[in-house]
Amino acid sequence: MSRPDEEAIALLKKLIATPSTSRDESATAGIIRQWLADNGHIPARIDNNIYALAAPLRPELPTVMLNSHHDTVKPSPAYTRDPYMPEEADGRIYGLGSNDAGASVVSLLAAFHLADPSSLPFNLLMAVTAEEEVGGEHGMRSLLPHLTEKGLIPSMVIVGEPTGLQAAVAERGLVVLDCIAHGVSGHAARNEGVNAIYRAMTDIERLRTYSFPRVSDVLGPIKISVTQIEAGRQHNVIPDECRFVVDVRTTDAYSNEETARMLADLIDSECAPRSTRVQASVISPGHPLVAAATDLGAATFVSPTTSDMSLLHGIPSLKIGPGRSERSHTADEYVMRHEITDAIDFYSSLISNLKNHLQE
Repeated sequence: MSRPDEEAIALLKKLIATPSTSRDESATAGIIRQWLADNGHIPARIDNNIYALAAPLRPELPTVMLNSHHDTVKPSPAYTRDPYMPEEADGRIYGLGSNDAGASVVSLLAAFHLADPSSLPFNLLMAVTAEEEVGGEHGMRSLLPHLTEKGLIPSMVIVGEPTGLQAAVAERGLVVLDCIAHGVSGHAARNEGVNAIYRAMTDIERLRTYSFPRVSDVLGPIKISVTQIEAGRQHNVIPDECRFVVDVRTTDAYSNEETARMLADLIDSECAPRSTRVQASVISPGHPLVAAATDLGAATFVSPTTSDMSLLHGIPSLKIGPGRSERSHTADEYVMRHEITDAIDFYSSLISNLKNHLQE
């Protein structure tokens, strides 16, 4: 019998060799579904998301979902290796998606398969999602309503992402605001009109100096940055319109909708959010998931990057997995072989620890 880590690494290499950029993950979805079926599970599919229960649903028990994503970004032009050719060298496994988040996918699948569901005081659900890298309509956003229809409502989620097996207990959310300051055009030499740039400058200063009354205990204050500005058609015409973009990193102190509304009320310019779906995520320090992870020596931290945690509104979620965030989206992406071995052991122990904490 082959070792679980060898089987996981073989699966990882198969996934690397199969292109799966966001919104084009059908082939890797098929590979994951087949792997689950070959290992005695009953997988289901919605769009390019694959999920399976470790045992028949026990509705009276909570449901713990193991989750990671199988889509990738497009390969960087700076690659010196074939991004779709899994290669091993010096303990490293190279290939697009190896670190983000193939290593988490295969490690979670291995731990899911090794778990004894009859001994667990919860339902164990494995879900490998699509379109995470683009926050698409057919990833976690379509999976969750589908699971709810099936009675598979996650009570908590372990999200596999490259964190060095440290526990990310929070992520900031994101709201991007498109703003337009209006003026009146006129001849610059005659000092006519109303300069939209100056009106925008007034609003930008209001945004730059504004502090929200409530501050998150974990994430701190909301961060507001004006990141783009555009105005004017020629040097001698007073501009009647100035467009600017505001990047807002939100927290759990306010919903994204509240945040956008308060900033829109603060300024005179038109102000519209592109989307409010990327919400901040914070899990309580006393939650059993956090306790189960810290018992294993995982340090807690606030993640600077976003993940599918941002779409799990109201569901306690912990982000933790093999690999390193700084390798993600880089040329010649890789994961260490031992990181997968360690992650399988860690996830298996995390499931066992969670059982103990839920029974306390």
